[in-house]
Amino acid sequence: MNEQLRAISELDRVIHEPGRLMILALLAAVKECDFLYLQRETEMNKGNLSSHLTRLEEARYVEIQKTYRGKVPQTVLRLTRAGRAAFDEYRKGLRAAF
Repeated sequence: MNEQLRAISELDRVIHEPGRLMILALLAAVKECDFLYLQRETEMNKGNLSSHLTRLEEARYVEIQKTYRGKVPQTVLRLTRAGRAAFDEYRKGLRAAF
């Protein structure tokens, strides 16, 4: 297998999915954000975004905190240290592939 294909095959499959990659890229640029911000920026529907966030939370890449702003429920999201490290490694691997 050539080096480029090897580098691609070694990319983190959790991150490599386009929807999750988009979420991590957005979260890497901010300290934290709410669900509605991510939904607006990614243009995903609630169910699809929730599904991707659940997978990222299971991988311990994203922390999900459910709170209230007054009486209105709010979901706050932030990248964990492990998530930031995995995203950085993914970016390095992607650069190595191309």
